[in-house]
Amino acid sequence: MSAPKKQILVIDNYDSFTWNLVHYLEELGAETRVVRNDEMTVEEALATGADGLLLSPGPCSPNEAGICVGLIQKAPKDLPILGVCLGHQSIGQAFGGEVITAREVRHGKLSEIRQTGGDLFEGLPETYQVVRYHSLAVKPEDLPEVLVADAFTEDGEVMALHHKTRPIYGVQFHPESILTEHGHALLKNWLDKF
Repeated sequence: MSAPKKQILVIDNYDSFTWNLVHYLEELGAETRVVRNDEMTVEEALATGADGLLLSPGPCSPNEAGICVGLIQKAPKDLPILGVCLGHQSIGQAFGGEVITAREVRHGKLSEIRQTGGDLFEGLPETYQVVRYHSLAVKPEDLPEVLVADAFTEDGEVMALHHKTRPIYGVQFHPESILTEHGHALLKNWLDKF
């Protein structure tokens, strides 16, 4: 008898990339439910009983991302969360980090990242190419004490982070992009952690 599929609640920040992430998660054996960031309250989202939360990319800032920041702050301490792009920025802001204008605006551009370890990068190369679509970023100089940066660009932009004591992870780049190397493996690593 196979294990039950992981139930992932995907918070859609009004972004078409959300559906690529959903497709990847389903390919990896998860079941997904997609809701817009203003479709339910934080309490309603938590009451779904999802095994994990994925916070999608989106065309705005964390301040305009509906329930995302509040959901991170009020989620049970053991609930796995993955934030992608805007979701990553929302994680930074939820724990007191500052989201600022990125050093260089990147929309559909390849960048090399260097990862320094962490659960998401288990079994992945130290450096590889990713696709970025963002004009905002988590400020690296003032990263909250509870967050650890796991990957950077050559110019020091934070590309991934995790919480020190909770199963919360963020990536600034787009693992679902066809041009991002090892995106499928990164999402599998996240799902394998719970």
